[in-house]
Amino acid sequence: MTKRFLTADDVKRLGGSEIQVESGTIVTPQAAEVAAAAGIRLIGASGPYVPPIPDRGPDAARAQDVLPEPISTDGIGLVVTVVGRNRAGVLAEVTSALAQAECDVRDISQRTVGAHFHMVLTCAVGPGREFSSIKDALQCLGGEGDYVVRVMHEKVFRFMHRV
Repeated sequence: MTKRFLTADDVKRLGGSEIQVESGTIVTPQAAEVAAAAGIRLIGASGPYVPPIPDRGPDAARAQDVLPEPISTDGIGLVVTVVGRNRAGVLAEVTSALAQAECDVRDISQRTVGAHFHMVLTCAVGPGREFSSIKDALQCLGGEGDYVVRVMHEKVFRFMHRV
């Protein structure tokens, strides 16, 4: 079934005091903002328009059936990627920063090719810790361009790499 969308341009073009939204039509966030700013009510089949429950993405119900097991069941999971010039102490620097952030390293993979390396770590973070502060603390590592650290939330990683 092809989905239809109501865009901000559609809302501007249609105008009026209310717009009837047909079943199966998705109102974009921008269209909802334009309608609210203009005082236009969006009406669905049985009253005010209600956005549909997501059927795609990491928060969709069916995603739980197709995604691999989570890294952490009681907190958040992180996927940390480190790439750069190989030198003594890189692993120690990264894992020390993870320890200070109270991250539990669940899996690690590292390869060196010549003078360069690539490392991927999966980590569990307990409840009450903020993803953004951990990400900021890790992504500032690397010194003078030695290596680069990237941190991704498990939900994003799991959804991007589903089969």
